[in-house]
Amino acid sequence: MRILITAGGTREYIDPVRFISNASSGRMGYALARAAQKAGHKVMLISASDLQPPVGVEFVGVDSAAQMFEAVKKFFAECDCLIMAAAVSDYTPVRPAKTKIKSAKGGLTIKLKPTADILKWAGRHKRGQRDKGTKAQRQIVVGFALEDKALRKRTEQKLKDKNLDMIIANTPAAIAAEKSTVQIKTPDRKWLKLPQASKTRIAKKVISLVEGL
Repeated sequence: MRILITAGGTREYIDPVRFISNASSGRMGYALARAAQKAGHKVMLISASDLQPPVGVEFVGVDSAAQMFEAVKKFFAECDCLIMAAAVSDYTPVRPAKTKIKSAKGGLTIKLKPTADILKWAGRHKRGQRDKGTKAQRQIVVGFALEDKALRKRTEQKLKDKNLDMIIANTPAAIAAEKSTVQIKTPDRKWLKLPQASKTRIAKKVISLVEGL
């Protein structure tokens, strides 16, 4: 398969030297890229992380949510599976300053606007089942969910709302951790829980499940 993977936390710049981001290390996305490559798949990694990309994997570096969205749109039609492991910022400054904001007494107010929902876009635009008279195969779209409350309920709603084929749920404890506990759900199967496993092991399992789809 041709697998497109996103990784890392995007940076939304306030001015040329300051940005809003999150604590995502990008390790899960990179582990997925390595696992997919070892399984014999052709892999493209779109990353907002500073980690060194795996050798032999096609790599596209981005910073912001908007740049990641443009890269996904550019390569989505060519892939058989998209795995959105990136922690994409939900908000970005309305008007980033063109020069460094000088320090001053008092507070600073920054107005934010929502970023595009890349995963929802992919779920809406993925190819369906094999069309009559064509060789077009359906695309698989896999998402991640980070929840601190009602994990399964919220994750299942996200699976449905975004028209996903699989979703991997975890808690904030997984951020930048070497090991984590994840729960995996597909529309027609019960929850699968992987307790306290390395991201390498989790990645191998996710790729195996994707192959099964």
